[in-house]
Amino acid sequence: MAAWDIQPQGVQGQLKVVGTHAEDLGNALTTLLADMQEAAQAAGTAVPGSQAKTVPGGLMAPGYKPIGPVAPALLPQQATGPVAAALAAYAKGHQKDFKAMADRCQAAVLGAAKATNEYVEGDLEAARNAQIAARSVRVDALKDFGGKQK
Repeated sequence: MAAWDIQPQGVQGQLKVVGTHAEDLGNALTTLLADMQEAAQAAGTAVPGSQAKTVPGGLMAPGYKPIGPVAPALLPQQATGPVAAALAAYAKGHQKDFKAMADRCQAAVLGAAKATNEYVEGDLEAARNAQIAARSVRVDALKDFGGKQK
């Protein structure tokens, strides 16, 4: 680990690019889930008109506003028809994948930033620990990461 040659300005520039793409991913996931909710509500039911009963809500909680590139939490609910049920099952089945994408992006950005900061301050061991935490997608460890922890 003695032969590091990092250009902090270059890392900062790349982190801005990655941050923009991570935000785009978060927006795309939010839009996907909102569109799926709208499609589920518009799909209707499999029963004749007057027998149809509308269940309020959708795939997400009403008024839910995600923060950053984190996939929205999906609420369990009874679907109103076969299309809505299929969309809800798809969203619920991929919820872990959506969260994993957001967590990996966040860990990569935080890990690179922390490791670079420690490198600049001359603490190569702390920089190495930040890299390991990022590689392991330990977002909480990176948020609480301090330079002198071992």
